[in-house]
Amino acid sequence: MKAFGFLSFGHSARDGRRGLSGRDALHQAIELSVAADDLGVNGAYFRVHHFAPQGASPMPLLSAIAARTKHIEVGTGVIDMR
Repeated sequence: MKAFGFLSFGHSARDGRRGLSGRDALHQAIELSVAADDLGVNGAYFRVHHFAPQGASPMPLLSAIAARTKHIEVGTGVIDMR
């Protein structure tokens, strides 16, 4: 396999539901990235959620992923759908 990565759009809540806490969302993203690294995936990218408090600042998440993985490249996938 040459290169294979994923872009995570994170979590969303519908119909006024609250959804995951920021803590749970960030821990799940880290666990997903660690598992992807173990499988040999080359890239983990995360959408920046400007209006979701747990996803508005991706650098702490990307730093935590980089600290827990060995080979995977991390980055953002900025999507603005206004």
